[in-house]
Amino acid sequence: MNALVADMVITDPVEQRLLVRENDVRKIFFRNLLIDVRMGVHAQEQGRTQPLRINIVLYMRVDTAPKSDSFSEVFDYDQIRTGVLNLAQARHINLQETLVEEISNYALGFDQVLAIRVSTEKTDIYPDCDGVGYELTRIRAD
Repeated sequence: MNALVADMVITDPVEQRLLVRENDVRKIFFRNLLIDVRMGVHAQEQGRTQPLRINIVLYMRVDTAPKSDSFSEVFDYDQIRTGVLNLAQARHINLQETLVEEISNYALGFDQVLAIRVSTEKTDIYPDCDGVGYELTRIRAD
């Protein structure tokens, strides 16, 4: 690890693992993407949409940094947002776990993505909490 990194406390285990490979960790993130989805297994969840909050962190290959401030040199994150919306709104989904797996598989289908952390939260399940959710972190095999 280089001297700059040695002095920093890195608490993200994905970053720790990726920094073993490279000197940099680059991320693209989607914070609090709010969409309405048809999701759930309970009778009251059938035939209607409900709000879902999605958070995604993409850990990118080091060579995704632009060298000349050109869009053609970077990863187009619109691909991720569009793909996530298509996955989430294409059909009724029983489980949050299913959607999280599908988002992870989709994102890791791009060579530039080394790892992903993705979570979903249903925001209207209980009146005494902001959300009930599921999270997955996956690192591409070396």
